[in-house]
Amino acid sequence: MRKRVVITGLGTVNPLGNSLEESWDGIRAGRSGIGKITRFDASEFKTKIAGELKGFDPLSFVEPKECRRLDDFIIYALASGEMALHDSGLVIDNKNAERVGIILGSGIGGISTIEKGNQVLLNSGPKRISPFTVPAALPNLAPGNLAIRVGAKGPISCVVTACAAGNNAISDAFRTISHGYADVMITGGVEAAVTPLGISAFNAMRAISTRNDTPEEASRPFDEGRDGFVLGEGCGILILEELTKALDRGARIYAEIAGAGSTCDAYHIAAPPPGHPGAAKCMELALEDAGMKSADIDYINAHGTSTPLNDLYETEAIKTVFGEHSKSMAVSSTKSMTGHLLGAAGGIEAIFSVMAIAEGIIPPTINLDNPGDGCDLDYVPHSARKGEIRAVLSNAFGFGGVNASVIFKKFEE
Repeated sequence: MRKRVVITGLGTVNPLGNSLEESWDGIRAGRSGIGKITRFDASEFKTKIAGELKGFDPLSFVEPKECRRLDDFIIYALASGEMALHDSGLVIDNKNAERVGIILGSGIGGISTIEKGNQVLLNSGPKRISPFTVPAALPNLAPGNLAIRVGAKGPISCVVTACAAGNNAISDAFRTISHGYADVMITGGVEAAVTPLGISAFNAMRAISTRNDTPEEASRPFDEGRDGFVLGEGCGILILEELTKALDRGARIYAEIAGAGSTCDAYHIAAPPPGHPGAAKCMELALEDAGMKSADIDYINAHGTSTPLNDLYETEAIKTVFGEHSKSMAVSSTKSMTGHLLGAAGGIEAIFSVMAIAEGIIPPTINLDNPGDGCDLDYVPHSARKGEIRAVLSNAFGFGGVNASVIFKKFEE
């Protein structure tokens, strides 16, 4: 019999805010976190907008020396991990350290460090490359540095499955506890790809929006005017605990993880197939893993990227799995407010899913003025909605045909 797994702590930095409270306030208000790129001069780029962090002070979490040696994605993980642990009230010490692990997802890792290192190489030669280049660039150095910071000595890993990485990491962490390999897992996703190479590379794929004149309206999932996703950055981390351990220490429980599923389209490196059968199967597997029926799901936090193919085909996959229930079920995309955080998307969207359960508020899909052809579900347009949420399914799909779904439910002893 597998062990039950609950969520006891949440921490995030993202385009809506530098804390759980700021971020959730942004979701409830239907506020956009998208704006003009300030990180670098984007005047010559096709896309000049992104979901950047605003007012984030890295020196609140790392020393100046560390700040110079660490890539932004590692700093975001340290900040979110610290906040999540504080939120959980969990103390890691010699008694439990070997039963506390970390699994984070990141699609790219330290792309800024790689860009800067390449410039140093071209301009000054190989002798000027910093010895901290590799440790700052490797994706697994986010969980590695966080483990050192908090003293977690249990299972550690980094999932690199593009935009599904956050959900895959949460799924792996969930199973690590449910099968008895750890009592606590620090998990989620992190990304910091708003860089010249990140923007220009996605421009080359024609994947991101060029609605530069109205940044707040650029991310518009399911709308007929959608023209690509908006790149975002940040981190979302959850503290997962084995139920009896959480109860023994009197932890506040936000929700329970009920199940997870993962599949591969085996179709195309970047595009989903019509009807997205891989996504449909992924959601079916998550329901089966949770021992739930389609009618048990009250809300889907959709992948909802604001790209023409994903939004239509995800809608079709939801209809395949949920049938008549899809007509009465709420579906929304919080990417309309945050942009697409790639490997971090699953992390922050898991947090929003859990908060929807905890507070009975369904996040909206903003900028949905005219639903596109075939996009005919209840996407909770414009404004958040109150209502009891018993269970949420959160989707994340990535390049390479990776699909990952996680189900969260209201905790009941």
